[in-house]
Amino acid sequence: MDLIMGIIVGLIILTLIVIAHEFGHAFTAYRNGVKIEEFGVGFPPRALKKRLKSGILVSLNWLPLGGFVKLKGEYDAAKGEGAYGAATFWQKTKILLAGVTVNWLLAALILTGLALTGLPKVFENQFSVVGDTTIVSQPVEITALTDSHAAQKAGLKVGDKITKFAGQTVSGAEDLIVLSEQNKGRAVEVVYERNGVKSTIKVQLGDSKNGGYFGVQLGQREYIKATWSAPIVGVATTAQFTGETFKGLGGMLVNLASGIVKQFSLNPETRKQASADLATVSSGVAGPIGILGTIFPSAQKAGVTQLLFLTAIISLSLAVMNVLPIPALDGGRWATTAIFRLSKKKLTKAREEKIQSVGFMVLMSLIIVITVADVAKLF
Repeated sequence: MDLIMGIIVGLIILTLIVIAHEFGHAFTAYRNGVKIEEFGVGFPPRALKKRLKSGILVSLNWLPLGGFVKLKGEYDAAKGEGAYGAATFWQKTKILLAGVTVNWLLAALILTGLALTGLPKVFENQFSVVGDTTIVSQPVEITALTDSHAAQKAGLKVGDKITKFAGQTVSGAEDLIVLSEQNKGRAVEVVYERNGVKSTIKVQLGDSKNGGYFGVQLGQREYIKATWSAPIVGVATTAQFTGETFKGLGGMLVNLASGIVKQFSLNPETRKQASADLATVSSGVAGPIGILGTIFPSAQKAGVTQLLFLTAIISLSLAVMNVLPIPALDGGRWATTAIFRLSKKKLTKAREEKIQSVGFMVLMSLIIVITVADVAKLF
């Protein structure tokens, strides 16, 4: 049942993020005199449809993986009243980048809300306002267990929060490491919290450092809390994450180019390094399955805060990806229009369709490759 709920929550989140993106396009198009022919939730085949008084067809479709908006004359050379092609270059710019803007603002809004209740701290230098923000640390948490060692034998599980160890309060991971070494070989009482319930258990510690005296890996979540500065923290953190996302994309592109070039080297060590570079790219990229695979455990175990935080990051990632000058994406469509306008060449319907079709095929090929990699990671 937990898995099914995780899948449902994941699909709802992805769909809402994409619908918000498409609503940005639709609203801006409407405000700039471009006729909206259809606004779809999900992808065809259609399940339900209704035509509004404004003439817009709203459809609910069977494939719940986002949504779409269909504009009249949705190519640069289209003519006629209400056609996208008849809009000015500035109007087209606003329409194309509206989806990106909405996704960015959605991320900023969620992070602002989390700044009031507790925004996860994931960067060492994550933005905060001195004098108004405080760092709140959760209890030390078990993130991994060593097989057949003390903690696992005693019945402790991943996710358990350790509050006391051998009669001493544990405030940080370093405390627990020191205490386990001081009590090596002894049976100690461990107070832990699981699903909000505190329990006490006896653990016979190991007397060898091999595998650890306690036999665990530890983590400690930290949160940034703000009051009046929450909107500043939310917006600034979104900007910080945007920069880090672009930096990560740049690093992946460098590794990809490096890996491809090194594949042709005659030196075995260089070819080995090429495999490492390409593996880094593969591990850093996720498709729909990979995203859902991350949402499932968040929906099941991590709670509302982590789920909202993940939603903000996915929305921000969608904004960053769509602003890239890749044909078939919003940024690519804008770049194509801008290049032809600057070169004073006519962007015909046939030429635009060819450019966008090639971009779409490349994009779909990448999605298929990434999806296969995601499935492989699951197994």
